[in-house]
Amino acid sequence: MTQAVPMTELWRGSLLESLHLGHAVICDDRGQIVRSWGDPNAIIYPRSSAKMIQALPLITSGAAAKYGLNSEHLALACASHNGAHIHTDRVSAWLDHLGLSELDLRCGPQEPADMAARDGLILADDTPCQIHNNCSGKHSGFLTLAQHMGAGPEYLEIDHPVQQACLSAIEETTGETSPTYGIDGCSAPNFATSLVGLARSMAWFASAADRSDRSSEAAVQLTAAMVKHPELVAGETRACTELMRAMNGRVAIKTGAEAVFVAIIPEKRMGVALKITDGTTRASECAIAAILVSLGVLAADHPATRKFMNATQYSRRGLECGVIKPAPDFPG
Repeated sequence: MTQAVPMTELWRGSLLESLHLGHAVICDDRGQIVRSWGDPNAIIYPRSSAKMIQALPLITSGAAAKYGLNSEHLALACASHNGAHIHTDRVSAWLDHLGLSELDLRCGPQEPADMAARDGLILADDTPCQIHNNCSGKHSGFLTLAQHMGAGPEYLEIDHPVQQACLSAIEETTGETSPTYGIDGCSAPNFATSLVGLARSMAWFASAADRSDRSSEAAVQLTAAMVKHPELVAGETRACTELMRAMNGRVAIKTGAEAVFVAIIPEKRMGVALKITDGTTRASECAIAAILVSLGVLAADHPATRKFMNATQYSRRGLECGVIKPAPDFPG
């Protein structure tokens, strides 16, 4: 089957109000498809779900060791954070450690998703800066790598050594030549891949502990950092943070804009990638939870799971008015 398949339904009362279609793939440690839905060869932009791949050169180059980066730095390099103080304070300290400032970032300003941080800016009559950008950790990693390489400050240029290192990491872990690239919301190049390629990359991360080369050791470090610091990878109320906590460090998951989601499952040596075709995040959150439940690594009745899968919808008065849930035959 190559057409997108129903993955997530939103019911209001007795009426199916919305239906979200998508593609998904599970790969094993040999890069082979264990199961797929829709078209595994669909070409997508992985968006922020690829951040752990983009962070590989930060470690393999020796930059992380040279600048004394710890697991918190690595989690932030993989993060799409809320712009809370736990994120921005650490990014600011990271830049200061490099002898750099907010002005050296190239991600652009963004209003923080964290309400307390947003209200604090309003009360201080201040405006968001680039450190509030959800990708500021990734960009701090880019700056660290650029400084280590002795490369120029415009680290987002497609021919810059930092971006060429990211491209190499994408192609090596997916086992594919990237057919094109687009510009992400944070202004960085985002290299396209097939969905099966992305799942293959996540399976490569999941089985990295079985290998002893430098890239695999870096993958182990990044996965460990994500599950150790789920609050840095996203933030309170976010699916990445809450579901990783619910799985007690067994699985690393990461969302990407336009309804992409990936999972790294070391105990099963498996990787998961999915894309909801209409770009709706609530649908990708439900779909990744359904797949993780089907694989036995996430409890269906965990309170965090119930926030995103089989989740009751409420009116603004608190009345039960609907439910968002997996489609009947998904994941099957």
